[in-house]
Amino acid sequence: MGSVGYGVSWLWGQLAIGQVGCGVGWLWGRLAVGSVGCGLCRALPPTFHPHPTDLVLTLDTTQRFQKIKGFGASITDAAAINVLSLPAAAQDHLLRSYFSEEGLQYNLVRVPMASCDFSLHTYTYADVPDDFELRHFALRDEDTKLKIPLLRRAIAMAKRPLSIYGSPWTAPAWMKTSGSFVGKGTLKGRAGGKYHRAWANYFVRFLDEYAKHNVTFWAVTAENEPTAGLINNYPFQCLGFTAEQQRDFIARDLGPALANSSHRDVRLIILDDNRLHLPHWAKVVLEDEQAARYVHGIGIHWYLDFIGPIQDTVVPTHELYPDVFILATEASVGSHFWERDVILGCWERGNQYSHSILTNLNNHVTGWTDWNLALDLEGGPSWVKNYVDSPIIVDGSQGVFYKQPMFYHMGHFSKFIPEGSQRVGLIAPKKSKKTPLEYTAFLRPDGAAVVVVLNRSPQNVTFGLADTVGLIQAVSPANSIQTYVWRR
Repeated sequence: MGSVGYGVSWLWGQLAIGQVGCGVGWLWGRLAVGSVGCGLCRALPPTFHPHPTDLVLTLDTTQRFQKIKGFGASITDAAAINVLSLPAAAQDHLLRSYFSEEGLQYNLVRVPMASCDFSLHTYTYADVPDDFELRHFALRDEDTKLKIPLLRRAIAMAKRPLSIYGSPWTAPAWMKTSGSFVGKGTLKGRAGGKYHRAWANYFVRFLDEYAKHNVTFWAVTAENEPTAGLINNYPFQCLGFTAEQQRDFIARDLGPALANSSHRDVRLIILDDNRLHLPHWAKVVLEDEQAARYVHGIGIHWYLDFIGPIQDTVVPTHELYPDVFILATEASVGSHFWERDVILGCWERGNQYSHSILTNLNNHVTGWTDWNLALDLEGGPSWVKNYVDSPIIVDGSQGVFYKQPMFYHMGHFSKFIPEGSQRVGLIAPKKSKKTPLEYTAFLRPDGAAVVVVLNRSPQNVTFGLADTVGLIQAVSPANSIQTYVWRR
C-alpha cells in the first residue's frame, strides 16, 4: 500500500498532546491509545510542555448554531476507474480508509448523474432522440460495473449511514438548444413544456434505476454549476439555467415530478455552483412560493471563493432563509490554470482544505464534500483533460495508492464531527492579541465536545481550552491541525 511519507498520531489522553513529524495530532477521550488504519500511524508520548497563555478558548454551549449533515467526496467515473484499477486487497484498503470505522468515516457521497468531465467519454441515460417518454432510458456500464459496486461496498463497510446525492451535468443533447453536451445551451422550450417535463422525469427514472440496485438517495441537486451552460464554448458537459429558469423548472416540473413519485422524500438542493451567486440566486428561487415548497438546501462550490467572501454571500443567505440548509458540494485543488494538477505530499493543499472547511463551518454551512474520491498520477482520467488533485492518488501500474495531506485534513472533521453534531461557541478573550489559529467547536450527539484547531503559520502557538470540566493547556505547532475531543 502506498502512502505519503509522514505519520499521524491519535492520542487518547486528557491533557497530553502527541505529535509526529507531519504536524497532525488527533486527540481523544481518556484512556487508550489508538491509531489509524493507514499503516503509518503510531501514538507517541508528549514531545513538548505547554506554558500558561493569555489565549484561552472557552467553550460556550449557550451559543447554538447549525447541525452538521456530514463530510465526504464524489464517486465519479474517474474515481471508480482508479479504485478498481488496484488489486482487490488495495481496493478494500482504500475504501475502508474513507468509509469504515477505522478510517475517516465519510458519510456523504456525491454521484454524477451520467457523465461529467471526469468520465472517459460523454453520455447520458437517454440519448435516443425525441424519446420524451424515456422508453430507452438505461443506466450505463459506468453505473452498473463501476459506481454502483463501489457504492454498495462503501455502504456495507460504513458504520454511519451514508447520505448519497446525485447531480446532473448535462441533459441529452436532443433536449438542449445547443444540440450538444458541451457549450452554451439550455433546455428547449419553457418550464411546463415537453422538454422540461422529460428532463424532470429523467431525475425520477435515475432514482428508480439506482433503487433497483439497492442504492437510495438522500438528495439531488437541480443542476451542477447551472451558470456554466450560459458561457460560450464551455468545454465540458453543462446545462444552463439562470436563477429564474431554475425557479420555474423546479416550480412547474422537477418539484412536482419528485413529489408525485416514490422518491418524494428525496431532498432537493438548488444552485450547486459558486457561492458568489448568493444571496441573489436564493432570493430568486426561494421568494417564489411554488418553487420554495420543494427546496430543502443550497449547494455551494469553492472555486471562486476568493472573489465572493463568505460574509457577503453565505451569511446573508442563511439570515434570509435559516430553515434552508447550506452544503458545500464540490471542491478540488489544481483546477486553476496557474496551479499544478497533482503535487504529491503537498501540506499546503491540506491547509487549503481545512481553511475552507473551518470558514464554512463557522458561517452556518452544514457539511463539506470533496470532489473526486481518488485520481491517478496525472489527476484524471478526464476526457477533457481537466486534471486536478485528490486526497488519494492511485498508481494503478504499481497497484498502490498515496494518501495525501488533504486526506488527513479531511479526517479531522469527518471522523470526529458526526452527523447531528451542533456547532457551539468557542470564545477568545477580548484582551487577547490576534491569533493565527483558526478553530471551531461542536457538541456531538454522544455528548462529547470537539474542537478543531488549524495553525497555518510558521510559529508554534500556545493556547488553552476551557470548559466546565476543566482546562487543557496546549501548543499548536507551526503548520499543524489538531482535533480535541473530551467527554463532558
